[in-house]
Amino acid sequence: MNNYKNQFFFAAAAAITLCFTACNNPADNVNEAEVTSATEESTAPADGKAFVSTADSKIGFEGSKVTGSHEGGFETFTATIVVKDGQLVPNGTSVEIDMDSTWSDSEKLTGHLKNADFFDVPSHPTTTFKTTLIEKADDVYNITGNFNLHGVTKSITFPAEIQVSETEVKVNAEFFIKRFDFNIEYPGKADNLIRDEVVIKLNIVAVPS
Repeated sequence: MNNYKNQFFFAAAAAITLCFTACNNPADNVNEAEVTSATEESTAPADGKAFVSTADSKIGFEGSKVTGSHEGGFETFTATIVVKDGQLVPNGTSVEIDMDSTWSDSEKLTGHLKNADFFDVPSHPTTTFKTTLIEKADDVYNITGNFNLHGVTKSITFPAEIQVSETEVKVNAEFFIKRFDFNIEYPGKADNLIRDEVVIKLNIVAVPS
């Protein structure tokens, strides 16, 4: 009887541990981007040295639901960065993503992400981000820009680490947005609801164009 009780205890403990891990929200560990109405973009030409993202750059995301999470990203995108006096020039810094290059850790999910329930790639083939302000804040920078996703444009602000040299620019950031802000509202199954929060992971490496 004691052996049976021990087996039951360990099985229950394992189940609780598994549920805790699976049910954890990845967004709990990162900053939330501040989201407001889109702001006016400068039409003035960017003055400075231009850099373009390399194949080492990555843009990823992580979404979650009641039973677990999935990671994904985009295979095809271009980040353009303009630098002057060792600082990024806001109106010269942008990212353009080919949404048909979406990938995830599940082939079935990848197909679902591209359809009308999520990104609706046929209707919204491109996602863009254009910076409007970059401010130093202690050891990081706050980057603000207009983010156009799923046909909705909002201004978002998020913290990032920026390293600039004569031969390379690196921008690293991890934050979360709420997909409902961009009218991506597919709920998931009734017993396995998909969370609103989606973690964005940026690792941009750019060299002179």
